Formats: sequence, C-alpha cells, structure tokens
Amino acid sequence: MDPHLLRTYVTVARLSSFSEAARTLGYTQSAVSQHIAALEQDLGAPLLTRRPVAPTAAGERLLEHAGPLLLRLDAARADVVRMAAAPEPGLTLAVAPTALGPRAVAALPAAGVTVRVLARDGIPAAVATGTADLGLVDGLAAPSDPLRLPDVAPLTTHGVDEEPVCVLLPTAHPLARRTGLRLTDLADARWLDAPDAGLPLAQLRAAGGGHGFRPALRYEGTDVRVLTALSAAGHGLTLLPRSAAAGVPGAVAVPVTEPRVVHRTELVCTGAPRGAAARLVEVLVGRV
Repeated sequence: MDPHLLRTYVTVARLSSFSEAARTLGYTQSAVSQHIAALEQDLGAPLLTRRPVAPTAAGERLLEHAGPLLLRLDAARADVVRMAAAPEPGLTLAVAPTALGPRAVAALPAAGVTVRVLARDGIPAAVATGTADLGLVDGLAAPSDPLRLPDVAPLTTHGVDEEPVCVLLPTAHPLARRTGLRLTDLADARWLDAPDAGLPLAQLRAAGGGHGFRPALRYEGTDVRVLTALSAAGHGLTLLPRSAAAGVPGAVAVPVTEPRVVHRTELVCTGAPRGAAARLVEVLVGRV
C-alpha cells in the first residue's frame, strides 16, 4: 500500500480530525479525504467513521501495523542517507534515564556531545531513524542475558555494563535494616509505576513470578531525582541500579538477593557507526 496514504490515515486517526490532519501534513482537506478514500478502496474496508472521526475495527487493526511499517520505512531512508553522507561532526546519544552510568559518562568525548533522555522504547527508534547516532538502553535481566528490545530495524547491540539492583525504601520502612531482599516478598508492597524513569513494573513481575507489584502512584517523567524523592517520602517502592539508588536522602538502598538479576545496559547502534560514534563504541565495547 502507498505509504503516503498510510501516513495520512495515521495522522487523521491520531488527531480525530480531517482538518487538523490537513494542517499538520500541509495538504488541503480535500486531499486528505481523497487519501483516506483511496486507502479504503485499496483495502476494501471502511477505516474511519466520519462523525465522530474514529477508527473502525478494521482501522484499529491497520493502526497496529502502520506504526512499525512507517518506522521501518523511516529507518531504511535514514540508513541509506547515513551511509551515503559524510559523518556529521559531534555525537547525539539517546539514553534511558538510568542507562548513563559512571562508565558511560567517563567514556563520553570532551566536547561535541548531545545527550537526549528518552523513554526506553523510543531509543531504538531514534537510532534507527537517525535522530540519534547511538543509544544506551537498560533493563532487568539475568546476568549476561541480552535485553529484549523492539524490532524496529536492523540494529546492533553491545553489552556495556551490569550492576546489582536495589530496592529503594524510606529510612523508616520496616525492611530498611535488611541486608538483602527477595523480590517475591515485596510483590504485595506499594510500588511506584515509573516506566520511563525506574525499572518498569512489568520487568519486576516477570522476574518475580508474573504477578503482584501493583502501583500505588504513577510517575510519567524521566527525572530519576523525582522518582527517588517520591520513594523516600513513602509513596511507593522502586527498583534501581545500585549507582542510582545509593545516597538518596531519607532512603535506604537494599540489594535484591533473589532472584539473581542485574541492571544491564546495552549500546544500540547501526551496523557501521562512523566518526565520533565509532570512537565511543570502541571505547565502551572494545570494537566497532
């Protein structure tokens, strides 16, 4: 199917308006209507109701495919342009909030670096589409196990670092004096749901047997300091790499002893990084 028509459809569905989509895309409203009609004719099914503007059942199913398809097309274009062009001066590094550990910080060039803090799932897409030269992602894993990342394009990942994980507790918490904790013992505790700042609760459930870890408060941000302040104030527990959990005022970092899991950081790049990106890959993983 024509990707131009598909982009128009996704924009109309996202904005719930033909006129707003026309303004966003720089088309006339008539052109947007023609794009949608052509796509519906091609697929043989209505994709949108008109009043109100909303996806039909077939349209919802198409949206599930459209995002990955369009992202893959953007990634292909960026990959070819990247190969054909001279490497840009400087380096743009997309990072998850807790992925930029001390070792990665020490490896950064002295000048010419832009660090962009993104949600974890957005980092592979940023590297694939060329809005970032490299990415640093992190997550909970068994020692030496690779992370499971979205399949958005042919990307290469390298393990960069692994460190212990700790539960952050207020100093007055009954378990704050423990020398270690089992995740399963905390499944019914009050937790902070901060998928873009701390380690996501879904990863805790997977490590702790697939149940529990209900959120008491949701934090939709990327500032780890806000997350640790909320935890120290008693709004919920959070799991963090040891380096991020240590030294938080009003809180205690207690290591997780069971199951045997670590905070793993991986470098995400295209197949053949060049320039400053290649040099950073070499420093962090010893090869390009």
